[in-house]
Amino acid sequence: MNVLISAYSCEPGKGSERGVGWNVAREVAKHHQVWVFTRPDESQSAIEAELAANPIPNLHFVYFTLPFWKDSLRWGQSGAMQLHYYLWQIQAYFVGRKLHREIGFDLIHHVTFVRYSSPSFLALLPIPFIWGPVGGGESAPLSFWTDFSWKNKLYESLRWAWRSLGELDLFTRLTAQRSAIAYATTEDTAQRLRKLGAPNVERLSESGISQLEIEQLSQCPTPTNSPVRFINIARLLHWKGIYLGLRAFAQANLPDAEYWILGEGPELERLQTLTFDLGIATQVKFWGLLPREEVLVKLGQCSVLVHPSLHDSGGWVPLEAMASGRPIICLDLGGPSELVTAAIGIKVAADNPEQAVSDLAKAMIKLAGDSSLCVQMGQAGQQKVKEFYSWEAKGKLFAHTYN
Repeated sequence: MNVLISAYSCEPGKGSERGVGWNVAREVAKHHQVWVFTRPDESQSAIEAELAANPIPNLHFVYFTLPFWKDSLRWGQSGAMQLHYYLWQIQAYFVGRKLHREIGFDLIHHVTFVRYSSPSFLALLPIPFIWGPVGGGESAPLSFWTDFSWKNKLYESLRWAWRSLGELDLFTRLTAQRSAIAYATTEDTAQRLRKLGAPNVERLSESGISQLEIEQLSQCPTPTNSPVRFINIARLLHWKGIYLGLRAFAQANLPDAEYWILGEGPELERLQTLTFDLGIATQVKFWGLLPREEVLVKLGQCSVLVHPSLHDSGGWVPLEAMASGRPIICLDLGGPSELVTAAIGIKVAADNPEQAVSDLAKAMIKLAGDSSLCVQMGQAGQQKVKEFYSWEAKGKLFAHTYN
């Protein structure tokens, strides 16, 4: 089949949005002829270098960007970039319409951005359209806002407003209504897609991991309980819930345990102060932002991943923890909740901060005292990753869906 993939963000060797775009395109190209729409300013040189080293005959890239706004990265991930994304989607329709006359696409698949509240104008072409996986329908429970600073409350409010505005967009509704399949990363997003009129909504994580990385991570040593090390890998943002993990660690009162935090962000100073206030500063290590290779080494030196995020759409870090054979403690919210089962880790309800902290502490105590359970959960996680979350498995899933 001739497949057109829309991947505003796409780059080999990366995670998050860029990794989704590249890996979906690469894997689908193993089964079909694939043309990918993406931007030249973000990753053209990296893509061309990769294809020169490892040619993929069925994979073709079409680069374009707005003639009056060529540098989409100038303002980072600001609102300006969101506007660029919207206008680029309009441009993609006209480029796609012209190319469809020449090639005759059998279907279109929008892959990135992974956002349900922005339209893909390619859905207006007279070709079957697949949307996603898309996310963004998750919200931090209101009961947790009491812990947020006024700036963080403003962030959450603006996020909600921007998403609501997107839902009112006629073209967002048309994108949903014209989709043959709309993949949602979480049930929260699935509900919003149904309200937008999507006729066929299925749940599917956008996150994946390569077979090579799965094999590498499976070589991590078996977690031990001497010492028990909990690890939290995330940007230090309020909605990542790192402060909840620290409060729980203090409440668990595990004097021989350690708590490692990997990442950087605006909450660093607040989190460091919190460790002193809780009396756990000597047990907590802030490692800062590390290269991916070092992050995976640190993960292999720890026993349990703590991931108390309040509204993650995906689950990149939990997937890596599963592949490395580490059990996971998370909140029963968003993308991580979709990944983690009772066999793989411990999901904690998120009714309010006090309850969540208490239950997170109980989960830490349980896993710290039972290394065999950690091993058992880790093995179950590794098996699930191999079966469902490798990029190769996702490519086969999409290829089958297209047919």
